[in-house]
Amino acid sequence: MDRNSITRRGLIRSAAVMPLAAAAGSAANSAVTVGIIGMGGRGSSHARHIASMSQARLVSVAEISDASIGRAREKVSLDGVKLYKDLNDVLASDVDAVIIATPVYMHPDHFEAALKSGKHIYIEKPAAADLAGARRVMRLADAAPRNLNITFGYQQRHGKVYHAAKELIDSGQIGKINLAHSHFLKSGMTGQEPARPAPTNEREQLEQWKIWRATYGEIITETFCHNIDCLNWFIGSHPVKAIGTGGRAVMKVGDLLDHLNVTFDYGDDIQANLVGSYLSPSFYREVYERYFLDGGVVETARGYWKHHRGRNDTVEEKSPRDITIDALEEFFGRILDDKPANTGVRGAESTLTALLGQMAIDRKEEVTWDEMMAA
Repeated sequence: MDRNSITRRGLIRSAAVMPLAAAAGSAANSAVTVGIIGMGGRGSSHARHIASMSQARLVSVAEISDASIGRAREKVSLDGVKLYKDLNDVLASDVDAVIIATPVYMHPDHFEAALKSGKHIYIEKPAAADLAGARRVMRLADAAPRNLNITFGYQQRHGKVYHAAKELIDSGQIGKINLAHSHFLKSGMTGQEPARPAPTNEREQLEQWKIWRATYGEIITETFCHNIDCLNWFIGSHPVKAIGTGGRAVMKVGDLLDHLNVTFDYGDDIQANLVGSYLSPSFYREVYERYFLDGGVVETARGYWKHHRGRNDTVEEKSPRDITIDALEEFFGRILDDKPANTGVRGAESTLTALLGQMAIDRKEEVTWDEMMAA
């Protein structure tokens, strides 16, 4: 297969589509058979998790890059797994579910192709790199057959520590959320990377997708969307407006920001502030959400949750494992138990919230949700 078999123009044109009736429920009382589309860092990580699960079995992979397959083999055995260049080969097979772990700009096309094949879908966040793509995914998810399980890779939604924190807040014992704050500080570009011209063809676009907004979706959309999804979840809605600022302090390559600060207004005098950057040194990473309530501060993160109840009075619980495993086990469990759930609209909504923040930064003014959706 040539490289164009996985491009936006070429990915669907020859798809073999299986009937919807042949899909959901076929995995009942057995291991879920899984195909992974995209074996970069995220796809190979999912393959490694699946190898340790009794609920699921990886049977096929679609990956255009031989180098990516080689790197994946260093992390997990692919013995007995069928390897394809074209995602349509996976979608036309008899796998029960697919995991979409391809570049962000391909998500809408790949999501639609997977829906047409009738597979259960676990798709990595975000829904898309831009407004049109996110709205498209939202429409497709809303119209999807109700026997399909659709899950976005917002792992915090499934982590046991997050659920414990949410249960405390929802109990009403410590009052309501008055303010929320989120940090996502990580290392990224050093500023020493040589500048590159924008891609002029699909091959260059695929090679450089992580450094351009059109394919990556800006840092708030691709990376900080995890925190944004948590804010929406804990507060209970999407924001009604946002205002923000950002810049490029060191980054020379591509056109992405390397730091930003956005305030989301959820109405009812509830605001949430997001601070994010790629400027941290390699040894420093800080990612958390904090919710300020009448009865203290609740702090959540992938590895723990805390309730700051008073001076020198903090209750903490550690996460027992990587919360990605929680997310995958819940997805496979619903398939095996024939209890479908579709979180596609919610996942697209969190992507749109990130895009609202991005639009506010770009316009250097307050932008409402309704203005964004009409843009």
